[in-house]
Amino acid sequence: MKFAFLLAIKNLSRYKRRTFITAIAIALGLAMYLIVDSLILGMEEESIRNLLWYETSSIRIHTQEYWPDRQLYPLEQGIKHPENVLQTLKEEGWTATGRTMFTGDMILYSEDFGEDGNMSVLVTAIDPATDNDVFHYEDTLIDGRFLTADDDEEILMGSWFAQDIGAEVGYWVTLVTRGNGGFFGAVDLQIVGIVNCPNPNVNRTLLMMNKDSADNLLDMEGSVTEIDIRLPIHSDVDKEVVSLQQLLNVSDLNLEARSWKVLAKDYLSALEADKGGSALILFLVFIIAAVGISNTMLMSMYERTRELGMMRAMGMKDSHILLSFLFEAGGIGMIGALIGIVLGVLGNLYMVNVGIDFGFMMRDMNMGYRIQSIVRGTWNLKSFGVTFASGIGLSMIVAWIPIRRSLKMDIPSCLRHQ
Repeated sequence: MKFAFLLAIKNLSRYKRRTFITAIAIALGLAMYLIVDSLILGMEEESIRNLLWYETSSIRIHTQEYWPDRQLYPLEQGIKHPENVLQTLKEEGWTATGRTMFTGDMILYSEDFGEDGNMSVLVTAIDPATDNDVFHYEDTLIDGRFLTADDDEEILMGSWFAQDIGAEVGYWVTLVTRGNGGFFGAVDLQIVGIVNCPNPNVNRTLLMMNKDSADNLLDMEGSVTEIDIRLPIHSDVDKEVVSLQQLLNVSDLNLEARSWKVLAKDYLSALEADKGGSALILFLVFIIAAVGISNTMLMSMYERTRELGMMRAMGMKDSHILLSFLFEAGGIGMIGALIGIVLGVLGNLYMVNVGIDFGFMMRDMNMGYRIQSIVRGTWNLKSFGVTFASGIGLSMIVAWIPIRRSLKMDIPSCLRHQ
């Protein structure tokens, strides 16, 4: 065993050029696998983060009657006296804000064209004083200003939404909606800010106004349709929901808490489908890398059939020859894996810190991911371990095939092999 190992080490250093070329071929395939894996995992993580920061928050509270009709946004099932609930949450250490979601028809006016038609919209009414404690819209403002507590006739709009309808800061819109109780109301609102956030769904649809102004329009009498809560990204949200629900039950508030996983159930189902496709792509990349390793190792080992025959002619046991060549193949694989990991780290540094801009695709097509343009990678230590083990394991497995074939040949045939 020791002799076979030392002989393998000696052969690695003796055939430096062959060892290096073979290792580089292995390294390129493994580095490609690492970078693609980083990209796919990074897309998933950033998509979930953008979902939490701009759509669902970590946990959302509704009344028990609201949830069954949530797609209709029933104003009459709102949370009454939300300030009491928010105060209770604050005392228990939760970061929360109240919101009102409602639908309506928007009529756009411009100075050049007058009335430009109407469309159905979903409006988000926020408390400017607390909303940015939970969500991150203020950081994504690209034109104009954010809403303030004193705003009565002001509104924010998503950047892609504004582009689609030709709206700019300073334009006026008329919002017609059905208030709490069934009556119709209308209000003129001026666009004071345009938001361009990393979540494409928000950019396509966002229409945001002051909650107090919406309260007057809808006759909500201080009620809100939901209370949103922020948690750290990697929190155990299911455990936190149980804890929060216990607090709500003790307070006898007739409220229910649901995690973002429940709120975004349809999205997660689509993401699982995307994961299946991503896993297939990753598997194909791995197969390409494996084929490259196999091809390189097979060529390297078949070229050494004469050397193997000479070793047998000198009386070396077949088992020692097999071990020596397997150790040598494993050494080449290890060198290739280490180089591949270094290349993967360098590529991943760029992917994590800079990323790839897919904005030209995201604007006009919906890929399912909540990513607007820049796709960044992430670090996955498990993949580096898989890469290292695969480089060594595949090299030894593939080398075993020609070695066994050569050992079955008689010595003269091995020496005549070209």
